[in-house]
Amino acid sequence: MVANRATWRWQRTDGILTRMAKDQFSFDIVSEVDLQEVRNAVDQAQREISQRFDFKDTETGISQDHTTIELRSSTEDRLKAALQVLKEKIVKRNVPLKALSEGEIHPAAKGHVRQAVTVMTGIAEEKTKEITKFVKSSGVKVQTQIQGDQVRVLGKSKDDLQKAIAAVKAHDFGIALQFTNYRP
Repeated sequence: MVANRATWRWQRTDGILTRMAKDQFSFDIVSEVDLQEVRNAVDQAQREISQRFDFKDTETGISQDHTTIELRSSTEDRLKAALQVLKEKIVKRNVPLKALSEGEIHPAAKGHVRQAVTVMTGIAEEKTKEITKFVKSSGVKVQTQIQGDQVRVLGKSKDDLQKAIAAVKAHDFGIALQFTNYRP
């Protein structure tokens, strides 16, 4: 028996046309960071570092290259202080600190030190599998689909989707997660 076309809802995601039953609801679990807000936070931190007396003559600086932020300074304690200033500015711009991955402190030329901080965007493949496994084992009657760097959760009841959101929020996956594209 062929299903009537009126009982299906078509949805385009990442250039792929998928078919969903009209009685299903869905949402996406993503990890997105507004890179413009990160750039603004880096600019504010650089401005504060250039004006603060405790950073005078330490040659401390911050630069950003897309998703990598590099901090440099003449001493390790000033580098840590610059990182703290950066974190304060990032928090004020509503960017989650879980989206930052701090690298190790490395020695640089002229006795200086440097550290790279990476802004993580998207969910890594192993994290998507971990989230999918967690949602399925939570006992909520929902289905999950991995779609690149996001996870789609489908369910027949809005209440089930809300229970799935609450379960994922309660568990710490070590990355900043947002719930988008809620489709009733």
